[in-house]
Amino acid sequence: MGTFLTVINVLVLVAFIIGLFIMAKKHVSFPKRVFTALGIGILFGVVLHLIYGADSNIIETTSDWFNIVGDGYVALLQMIVMPLIFISIVSAFTKIKVGEKFASIAISIFLFLMGTVAIAAIIGIVVSLLFGLDASSIHIGQEEQSRSAEIASQAKEMTANTLPQQILELLPANPFLDFTGQRETSTIAVVIFAGFIGFAFLRVMRKKPETGSILKRAVDAIYELVMSVVTFVLRLTPYGILAIMANTIATSDFGAIWTLGEFVIASYVAIIIMYIIHLLIISGIGLNPLTFIKKTGEVLLFSFTSRSSAGALPLNIQTQKSRLGVPDGIANFSASFGLSIGQNGCAGIYPAMLAIMVAPVAGVDIDLQFIVTLLGVVIISSLGVAGVGGGATFASIIVLSTLNLPVALAGVLISVEPLIDMGRTALNVNDSILAGVGTSKLTGHLDKDAYNSNKVGDLTTEQN
Repeated sequence: MGTFLTVINVLVLVAFIIGLFIMAKKHVSFPKRVFTALGIGILFGVVLHLIYGADSNIIETTSDWFNIVGDGYVALLQMIVMPLIFISIVSAFTKIKVGEKFASIAISIFLFLMGTVAIAAIIGIVVSLLFGLDASSIHIGQEEQSRSAEIASQAKEMTANTLPQQILELLPANPFLDFTGQRETSTIAVVIFAGFIGFAFLRVMRKKPETGSILKRAVDAIYELVMSVVTFVLRLTPYGILAIMANTIATSDFGAIWTLGEFVIASYVAIIIMYIIHLLIISGIGLNPLTFIKKTGEVLLFSFTSRSSAGALPLNIQTQKSRLGVPDGIANFSASFGLSIGQNGCAGIYPAMLAIMVAPVAGVDIDLQFIVTLLGVVIISSLGVAGVGGGATFASIIVLSTLNLPVALAGVLISVEPLIDMGRTALNVNDSILAGVGTSKLTGHLDKDAYNSNKVGDLTTEQN
């Protein structure tokens, strides 16, 4: 009977996928298909949850089949992440002139990312104190204990070195290994390696222009090839979102969410406040925040459902280039750097809130000295946070261990992690877009006509 019901559930998903495919054939716009997939996924997930319950064997087997579409889609995105990061940054060097403009662009992007993560950490601390979050009042079940033991074990491996040594780990000692994504710091390592290649290109271009021109054509050709793969994968977005949302809702532990509701609410209060600050920054540099909201909604929706900043990288770059008037080079830089530097949600708000939450358990007084130290540690640890699932855990382990707080207590939030991670990831992506738009505006590179245009292009259309 269980197998029969699983087959029925899978067939219903297939029927919805076919429906989305028919919509595509009828040239229904990409945003409409994405929002349709989101709505159907939520409703389908709720129905499955109500009929079977999150812990039933039928939901477990159904989830495995749904993962072929949902996790399979995310895997395809992750497949192209490292090549896209590398070629995007190298390509950015071929599109930006050497000199003061280049320096101001790089510095501006860095300051946007690091400045906002500092603000995000402050907001996380303030909201945690206002809500009176305290990990000692949370019940730890068997699953949470298992997760806590896993985090503690991971922390032992990561904290064997000092903080300076951990920073040293960001460097690409073996870039070929980092292209496989095997290290926690692989993303930032690939970014750094691409930066070296980019600077080397500028040097060749200056000393041997003819050779530089050949290299530029080669880089442009590889970039076009990678973007062709990106375009193909992005067209699968509605199907991926449908399966991911249905699976997420169907398997969510609503009881645990209710128990840890205060932390969930506090997290989203902090995330929303930080998002509003992003919009205030947009307004402060003379741009319409409502236009920004309208044109970034699609990529934020995807990052919210997929919980992967890295997976959202292609949409991020296309959104900046085709909708917001950001030049290729700046879009590639800000989106790629934003994967591993200054993530507001995962590396700013979350570890700061967790530290405030865990401190009372360890008998640590939350005074001004502790808060200032926490801010410094959060800002430094925000360098090199991976843009895939688990980045927030990586950041929290570094912060908690550096402050001599019990890292195992991070495991008590395992049941609500997916729900919170949705908002965190969307905030991360929004911040990298903010860095691109803000830098373009401040350095005079922003195409204001494209930004203010009411036209919203299809992100799955290859940009030339």
